[in-house]
Amino acid sequence: MASLKSIKLSNRSPKTPIKKLPSSVDVTDATTVEDLKKIIAKQAGISDYNRVGIFDPTTKKTLKNRKARLVDEPVVAAAGEVLVKDLGLQMDWRTVYVIEYLGPLMIHALAVYTRPYLYKDGGSTDMSFSQWLAFGMIMAHFVKREIETLFVHKFSANTMPFRNIFKNCGHYWILSGFFIAYFVYAPSSLSAVDNHPAINAVGTAIYLFGEINNALVHTYLSSLRSTGGTERKIPVGYSFKLVTCPNYMFEVIAWLGVIIVTRSWAVAFFLIAGTAQMYSWARGKEHAYRKEFGDSYKKKRFVILPGLM
Repeated sequence: MASLKSIKLSNRSPKTPIKKLPSSVDVTDATTVEDLKKIIAKQAGISDYNRVGIFDPTTKKTLKNRKARLVDEPVVAAAGEVLVKDLGLQMDWRTVYVIEYLGPLMIHALAVYTRPYLYKDGGSTDMSFSQWLAFGMIMAHFVKREIETLFVHKFSANTMPFRNIFKNCGHYWILSGFFIAYFVYAPSSLSAVDNHPAINAVGTAIYLFGEINNALVHTYLSSLRSTGGTERKIPVGYSFKLVTCPNYMFEVIAWLGVIIVTRSWAVAFFLIAGTAQMYSWARGKEHAYRKEFGDSYKKKRFVILPGLM
C-alpha cells in the first residue's frame, strides 16, 4: 500500500492563486481529503476550510469524497501532489435547499392572498375548487421537500458555492413560484372556468401516488448512508429495477397529477424544464454507479422513465 508523509500543493488556477498556499504540507496515511482541506486552510489563512477545493493532479477533477484517505487516491498517492483552488464563499447544502423550497411556498401563498389585486379584472370571481386543489397540491409538495431537507436527506458534501443559490432559487422561485402561480390562479385559467370532479379525482390520485413513492424512495436512499458519511451503496427494490433514479420518476408522476388538475401549460413547461435537468443528473448517477461498482451493478437502460428516457 502507498504511504505518504508529505504532499506537494500547486495552485489549480494560476491566474487566481491562493497567495499563502504552502508548497507542501505534512500528512499521514490516515489523512483524508477533508483533513487536508483543514490543514491547508489553517496554513493559508482561509477561515472556512470548505472553500478549499482539492483536485486530482492529472485529470484536474475535484476529489469529491471528502472522507477518502489520500493514500487511497491512486494518482495522488503516486504523484504525492494535489491541485488546490479557493472555491469562494460557501453555503451549507441544507440551508440552500430550505431557501429554494421556501420561495414557492411564500410566492403561492402571496399570490392567492393578493389575487384581487393581481389581475386586471381584480380577480372578482372566487377561486374554483380545482384552483384551491392545485394550491394545496403545490404547497404540500414543497412542505414535503422542506421536511425531507431537514430530517431525511444526507449530503455527501458540506457546502456549495454561495453563487449557486441564485441559480437554484431562480429555477424554483421563478418557474414553480411566480410563473405557475400567476397562470394557475388567474380567473381565465382552465382550472378556473372548467371544473370536472372526475378529472380532479384522477389528478389527485396520480399526484398522491407520485408524492408518496417519491418520499419512500428518498427515505430508503437516506438509509444507505451513515450520518455525516459519504459512502454509497447499490440501491435495490422494485422501483430501482425499472430506472436508475425512481425518485425522479415519481417526481414526474406527481407533477403530471398537478397538470391534470390545472390543465395549465405553465405547469407543463415547469415539468419539462425540470425533467430535462433530472435526466442529466440521472445519467450522471448511472455513469457513477457503473464506474464505482462495475459488474456488481446491474446496468439500467432508462434512467428516469421506463421505455422513454
